[in-house]
Amino acid sequence: MPSLSSGEFSLVYNAFSFTFAAMFATFIFLVMSRNNIVPKYRGAIVLSALVVAIAGYHYLRIFESWQAAFVPTESAEGVLTYVATGAPFNDAYRYIDWLLTVPLLVAELVAVMALAPGKKGWLTFRLGLAAALMVILGYPGEIATDTGTRALWGFLSTIPFLYILYELFVGLAPAIRSEKGQAQVLLRNIRLLLLATWGFYPIVYLIPILSGSGALTAGVLIAVQVGYCIADVAAKCGYGLMIYAIARAKSESEPQVTAPLAAAAR
Repeated sequence: MPSLSSGEFSLVYNAFSFTFAAMFATFIFLVMSRNNIVPKYRGAIVLSALVVAIAGYHYLRIFESWQAAFVPTESAEGVLTYVATGAPFNDAYRYIDWLLTVPLLVAELVAVMALAPGKKGWLTFRLGLAAALMVILGYPGEIATDTGTRALWGFLSTIPFLYILYELFVGLAPAIRSEKGQAQVLLRNIRLLLLATWGFYPIVYLIPILSGSGALTAGVLIAVQVGYCIADVAAKCGYGLMIYAIARAKSESEPQVTAPLAAAAR
């Protein structure tokens, strides 16, 4: 692990803290707002809450691991530097989190759509399996010390990602077109959000390769950690709130449940 300045250490420290707080706040909102959704779409909200709860726990562990990996050391000139303690920074927590939450993210989208029960189950299985493979294939490259190995596993993990995109933009297109009003607009937009956020992960993944040497410098370490934090907040908190918006729009558009929902809101 490279030595860090006080500002560099604090930047990552604060990024982890912010991400944990965002996950926790989103979890509270989803749990407290669950009754605003009709029963048949509440499953999607439960999945969304599970995602941010799991991610929040793992960010707490990452936060603790970051603190344990460095110790503040003041030089004779009074300059504060954070030096590696020898305790490993356990970034594997992030991949464990993704292995659990990424399949749940695609399951959320399927759960909030108007699909036949049999089709929902099979589609959720296929997308969940592809999402898990995407994470599993990316991990060997994440821990690799040479750019060639990182690039190879990054390429392999892209294959299931492309399959997921195909299902979202081609396979689910007829079902999305059959939706009405605001729900249809939100479903189209959530696909774009997923593409933008999931597409950001490969960019962060490639930072060590794009840096030239492939060595774990302070700049590479900071860019990767902060980049993944940004992507996780958008892909989990932002995505979960959009799932809630879709479920709420569909709940309000159903005449048989609009009155009870309105009464509950009063």
